[in-house]
Order: sequence, then structure tokens, then C-alpha cells
Amino acid sequence: MDGPALDYRIAFDQAPVGLVLSRHRLMMDCNRELLAMFGAQREQVVGLSFEVLYPTPVEFERTGQRIAASLDAQGRYADERVMKRLGGVKAGELFWCHVSGRALDPAQPHAAGIWAFEDLSARRVLKASFTPRERDIAAQLVDGATSKQIGRQLGISPRTVDVYRARLMRKLDAATTGELVSRLLSG
Repeated sequence: MDGPALDYRIAFDQAPVGLVLSRHRLMMDCNRELLAMFGAQREQVVGLSFEVLYPTPVEFERTGQRIAASLDAQGRYADERVMKRLGGVKAGELFWCHVSGRALDPAQPHAAGIWAFEDLSARRVLKASFTPRERDIAAQLVDGATSKQIGRQLGISPRTVDVYRARLMRKLDAATTGELVSRLLSG
């Protein structure tokens, strides 16, 4: 092999996306990009629960349940969700984030994993004040899910999804679901 030996720690630290190594939903290590994205210092995340990155404890719990129920056979999972910045000038700000990762053992989804976080706020602005359930539904609508699929994923009826969709449409002054999705995605 030509060239210098690969240093995986440098690769982890310099990755262009936020990376976290986890055990039992605790952040055991993270890279610089994750700290920058969340406006955090290492001591604000390392050794702590992912819960500190969520808008509410309820959203943290629901996401954990969704991950456990939705891992593929290789233990992979991905979604877009609203997260919360911890510090800096944007402390407390909510923003859209693409999260993908892998549980090292699909039979134990939260035992150990590696997770990547990508800040979507430059192209996907949070335009209105949404409830946690509205955020859950908005994220799935943007992914093209139907009311039936969303209901199954969230453990609610498709009719309840429709009620929340109507609320979102009123909040964003959208006449159709397509218009709602467009407004959720636009900056």
C-alpha cells in the first residue's frame, strides 16, 4: 500500500457529517462536526443521553421506539427529524436533521451503534411552531408516506394522521398535500 497509513481517528474527527458512537442511547464519542452542528462542547454530549439533542423527552422516546421497530436486516435506519441546538448563538433553536445509522447488533437496536447527522437547515427551514406529533407527521409527509403508512409507523389511526395533516395545512396555508410538502421543504 502506497502513502501514509490510514488514521481512522483523524477520519472520524474530520468527517463532513456529524458522527456519534453510541451505547444504550448514550453518546460515547462524537466528532467535531457534530459539536459544531449542535453548538456544543464535548462535555455537553459525550457520556450523555441523545435526549439532550431532542426538542422534548417524548420525541426522544418515540424516536427510540421507531428505530427499534424499523431497523432493516443489517441494522440500518434513517429518517429526517427535528433536533435541538445546545449552545452558541443558536441555543435552543430547532432544525431539520437527516439521521442515519446502524445498530451493531440488529437484535439489540440500542446496545451499540454508529450514527451520522446532517444539518438540513440550509435547505429546509422550520417555518412554524409545530407540536411534537405534527413534526413526526411532517417528516413522514416529506418522505412521501401515506396516512396509512404514517399511522402504522406512529401507532395511530390514518384518520388521526389526516387530522394532523389538516392542522399542518392550516398553519402553512396550504390547499393540498403537495402544496404542504412544498412549503415544508422550501426555505
